Amino acid sequence: MFWESIIIALEGLRANKLRSILTMLGIIIGVGAVIAMVSIGMGVQNKIQDSIAGLGSNLLIITPGATSPSGVRLAAGSNTTLTNKDAQAIGRQIEGVSAVAPSVSKQYQLVYGNKNWMTTVQGTTPEFVSVRNFNVELGRFFSNQEVDTRMRVAVLGKTTADNLFGTIYPVGQTVRINSAPFVVVGVFEGKGQSAGGMDQDDVVVIPLTTAQERMMGISYIQTISVQAASPESINQAQEDITSLLRSRHKLAKDMPDDFTVRNLAAVMATAEETTKTITLLLGNIAAISLLVGGIGIMNIMLVSVTERTREIGIRKALGATYRNILLQFLIEAIVIGVTGGLIGIGLGIGTAYAISAIAGWNTAISSGSILMAFGFSVAIGLFFGIYPARKAALLDPIDALRYE
Repeated sequence: MFWESIIIALEGLRANKLRSILTMLGIIIGVGAVIAMVSIGMGVQNKIQDSIAGLGSNLLIITPGATSPSGVRLAAGSNTTLTNKDAQAIGRQIEGVSAVAPSVSKQYQLVYGNKNWMTTVQGTTPEFVSVRNFNVELGRFFSNQEVDTRMRVAVLGKTTADNLFGTIYPVGQTVRINSAPFVVVGVFEGKGQSAGGMDQDDVVVIPLTTAQERMMGISYIQTISVQAASPESINQAQEDITSLLRSRHKLAKDMPDDFTVRNLAAVMATAEETTKTITLLLGNIAAISLLVGGIGIMNIMLVSVTERTREIGIRKALGATYRNILLQFLIEAIVIGVTGGLIGIGLGIGTAYAISAIAGWNTAISSGSILMAFGFSVAIGLFFGIYPARKAALLDPIDALRYE
């Protein structure tokens, strides 16, 4: 009788194709929406993680504090309190620090032949590549000796190299930066956009001393990037750096810091928590449509029980038990949930890729979200199918046969 119940259930669905399809529609939309929304949320989360990780691992960023001329407090970074000696002291005296890269930057016009390009020129030291997670694709990075001798050498970001040289091999070529000649010694691998939409490849990196003394005429540092030895040591390193710089800058206890230390690990944790919350919210909103679909299944199954009352009476008169009738209608509800879930999976994956292609948003298809949405659709079919199935199974065969 078990297989007979399955066959009768499938025949009942086949005999009412349109009604079955309309009943599935809520499940299809619900499953598709859950998968698409969760995929978009996870894509955004991964993008933020990659962007922050692209800045460097275990990274602390030190910038000057704000100035307050005439009592008006300006933006952070407007002060000029950091020096190269501060960076060197951090590298020598702070335990748990693996590398330190001081830097300065300014916008300049680059010229090569009849082409020109406005970009950010950054002066730094060889530690920059490890601290800020840059890789050299062509040529090499400059050396400490070239920093000490203020050499005019440059390493180009991929965007800058493409716009100046096109198909020409850039290494060994000479570009003019603010009218001064620089030899290109290397080109970075592409890093893409940051979380804020900035092109990380639109940059030129030159020796720190060259930038300070030959181009900008300054002695201070605009940024110090510090790489902690491990994630566990980053908080202690931040505290030690703060104490060291306060001591070096001779700040009294009641005086505020004239610098800012930003912990990118904390920034990443906050960003991850925010995007997880957004992803959960999107998934919950989409899951509401699954509940609506489940209510639709229950309503349609109740209608089906009413329409097939005489059929149920005949089956019971021929020997069908309570269990047989219950199983028949439960199978119908589960088949609707399973079929709608499978179609919804395809719809959700397709929607996620379509949104990614059309809107340019990042998506990440998660097997966990697919299994969760599909399992929920099956559970909804079972849950909302129980009441109509039980109602059908409890019908008195005599009353059912008399039903008009």
